[in-house]
This record gives sequence, C-alpha cells and structure tokens, in this order.
Amino acid sequence: MSDLPIPEHFDPAQVDKISRVDYANRAAEAKAWAEKHKIPPASDDSTRIALLLVDCQNTFCIPGHELFVGGRSGNGAVDDNVRLCKFIYRNLGVITEIIPTLDTHTALQVFHPIFWVNPEGSHPAGGTTIIGADHVESGAWKVNPAVAESTGRDYEWLKKYALHYVKKLEAGRSPLMVWPYHAMLGGIGHALVSAIEEAVFFHSIARLAATRFEIKGRNPLTENYSVLRPEVAEGSAGEIIAGKNLPLIEHLCGFDRVIVAGQAKSHCVSWTVQDLLDEIRMRDASRISRIHILDDCTTPVVVPGVIDFTDAANETFGGFLKAGIGIGKSTDPL
Repeated sequence: MSDLPIPEHFDPAQVDKISRVDYANRAAEAKAWAEKHKIPPASDDSTRIALLLVDCQNTFCIPGHELFVGGRSGNGAVDDNVRLCKFIYRNLGVITEIIPTLDTHTALQVFHPIFWVNPEGSHPAGGTTIIGADHVESGAWKVNPAVAESTGRDYEWLKKYALHYVKKLEAGRSPLMVWPYHAMLGGIGHALVSAIEEAVFFHSIARLAATRFEIKGRNPLTENYSVLRPEVAEGSAGEIIAGKNLPLIEHLCGFDRVIVAGQAKSHCVSWTVQDLLDEIRMRDASRISRIHILDDCTTPVVVPGVIDFTDAANETFGGFLKAGIGIGKSTDPL
C-alpha cells in the first residue's frame, strides 16, 4: 500500500528545526492512521522492503550545525529531509523496516583535532588533511601523547599505528581528513533530525515494526564512513582494530529491496552503498538490482570556495547505475 496521504502533523517548514516529538499523540495518531487506511502489520509483508537512512542527524542536516550538508543549493540536507519524510509517510504501508544509522563520536578519536599535535603544540583545524610522508614522517603532525591512554595502547604503538593508518587511507578511498567535532555521543548533534525521528516513530507504531538503529564510528582508531565496515581494520602488525558489521550485512541481504537515503552523498552514503554492492557481489550478483537509491534525498558535501564533491559523487552514482543499482526519485512508485 503506497501513495498514502501525508498526516496532518507533518509540517515541511519545521524540518530544519529541532523539537521534541510528541510520542503519546503520535502513537495514538499512528494507530488510528493504520486502522483508517487498513495498513497491515509489517510482519504480513510478502515483499520485504528496508529503508536504510544514513546519518540523518542534526550534525549533518540542521543549518548551523557542525557539518551541515548544504550542497550547491546551500539547503541540500533540509530539502532532502522534506522529501524523505513525505516518502516515508506515502509509502508507510510497504516499508517493512526502517534502519537509521547514527554516526557516533567522542572527542578523542583519530579524525578529531585533539588527536594530533604539531611541534608548537597546536592542533589541526577541522578540514585539515594529513598525509603520511608529508606530515607524519616529517613530524609536521604527530599523535598527541596525551591521548594514548584513552585508546588503551602505549604511545610507541600508537605512533607506528598513526603512520600505518594515514598510509592505508591514502591507498584507499580518501586521505585522512581531520573533521570538526561532530555527531558527539550524548549531544544534540548526534540525534536524528526531529521530523525524521517523528516519521520513523510513526512508522514503527503504524506497522508494528521495530526500528533497527545502527551505531557507527565509535572506534577511536578508525573512521567508519560506511555503516558496513571500518576504513582500516588492522594495525601495522596485522592486529585486529575493527571488523565488518556482519549482522547488518546479512540482515540487509535478506530483504527483497533495500532503499538508501541520507547524508552525505559524497561520503557515508556512497561508501555504504559501495560496501553493500561488494558484499552482494560476493554472495549473489543477481541481487544487485535489489538496491535502490533515492537520489533526491541525498546531497554531496560542498564547502563554498574550498571544496565541492558534487561531480565526484555524481560519477560514483553513475558507476552504481552501471553496476545495476536502481537510482530514482522519492516520488517514483515503489
């Protein structure tokens, strides 16, 4: 059952605002909504559809927050979330499960300023790129000795690991970027956008379907753009640093369709989709067509006058399309 009306409580003008969800009233409304529109429990679905929401959090989606994804329009993530909320409400009767990922950080992590220090004792600004040979081997940046204890490793190990880490990133998808503090666990930036949270909660009550929240990014020693795997899994001596999210991979592979939306198109969305594509290829390439991206519900990172990932993101999505992944709009029928 798709193309349902939009509930009256949804106000597109409030999507860029942080507010408390009125759970009691939304729950009563969702139950009545299901009865009125004869929406069955998700357990009755013959075709099982998962909606994977990548990092629809205040830190990325609310103007003025740490890493707001404005895109070229300057309002990208807000406009995306208006469309995404409408998509959820219109397709309430066919979305079996919603899986929001939550980028989750604390201060003393390898991609945050405090982790690094230069010979003068200063920390890199957010947006600084650290390259192995140019910065770590030369001594321009080194691991802050004071953070070693927080990682559970001694400083000599951490120094070796830091060089190994930046070189692994350079050989992989992207060099180490020192990000501003963002998505801080326990902070307002970590929370889902209020309008998205409300839509997800409404779906859970109306369809009697548990929301599956997925935490990513807590490991202090590696980035985790993708919810499915860390950027670096092993240390310089082959010791395990982090592993794949195998439970989620297997869970996603069990759906008839996986729809992906969220932020940012150029980073966490692209790398999550790439990892899912790789995992499905290893299992059964005929299932690649089960992945579908809502292209109007995701925006690339653009820092005006500094960097614009739009073209790179579009090129990546072009590769996904060639691989057999569906790419469409939130208004397309499911």
